[in-house]
Amino acid sequence: MSTQNNDNKVVLVIGAGDATGGAIAKRFAREGYIACVTRRSADKLQPLVDEIRATGGQAHGFASDARKEEEVAALVEQIESSIGPIEAFVFNIGANVPCSILEETARKYFKIWEMACFSAFLTAQAVARRMVTRGRGTILFTGATAGLRGASHFAAFAGAKHGVRALAQSMARELGPRNIHVAHVVVDGAIDTAFIRDSFPEMYAHKDQDGILNPEHIADNYWFLHAQPRDAWTFELDLRPWMEKW
Repeated sequence: MSTQNNDNKVVLVIGAGDATGGAIAKRFAREGYIACVTRRSADKLQPLVDEIRATGGQAHGFASDARKEEEVAALVEQIESSIGPIEAFVFNIGANVPCSILEETARKYFKIWEMACFSAFLTAQAVARRMVTRGRGTILFTGATAGLRGASHFAAFAGAKHGVRALAQSMARELGPRNIHVAHVVVDGAIDTAFIRDSFPEMYAHKDQDGILNPEHIADNYWFLHAQPRDAWTFELDLRPWMEKW
C-alpha cells in the first residue's frame, strides 16, 4: 500500500557527493523539499542526510547504481509510491578521469561514458515518465566545460559530457511544451572540495580571492532554475569564477 503524501515535494539528486550534489540537496531542503539523494554507497550519504535533518529538513539516502536500469526503475518507484512526487530532478555524476588518447583503454572509455552519459539517460527518462503524467517538473543536468569543447587528455570525459548536453537539448525541446523545464548547467572551474584542496594547493589558494566555485553558490543557481517562471525559462546556464579563462 502506498504511503505517499501528495502534499510532499521531492527533489531527487543523483550523485549527491560531498560538494555540489550535497549542496543542491541542502538548498532544496531549505525550501521545504524532501531531499532524496543517491550514491552507490549508502554509508557515504549518512552525514548529508543527518545534516539536513539536524537543520529541520527531510532527507532520505539510497544506495543505487544509476547505470543499472532495473535499479533506477526501483528507486523511482520507491520514492514516488512511498515518499512523494519527484518535482525536481538533478543529475550530478561526473567521472572526470584524464588520460592520453594513445593510452586510453576501451574498458575505461566505456565506463566513463556509462557513468556520465548513459546513466543520465536512464535516470532522467525514468523521472520524466512520471512528470509528464502530472504535467510539471524540473530536470537539471550538471555539465562541464568538456561538454562544450574537448581538451587534451579528456577525450572520454568530453565525449560523455557532450552526450549529456545533447540529451538535455533534446529533452528540453520535447518536454518543454509539456510544462517540464529541462536545463543544463555548465560548471567551468575548480570547485571548493577536499580533493582540490589536497591535490591542487596552488589552485585552492585562489579561494580567498573568490577564484574557485563555492558549492553553496552553485546550488543557489539550481534553485533559481527550478523557480523560474515558464515564460522565461533558461536552458543553459554557465557558472565560473571571475578569474577563470574561457
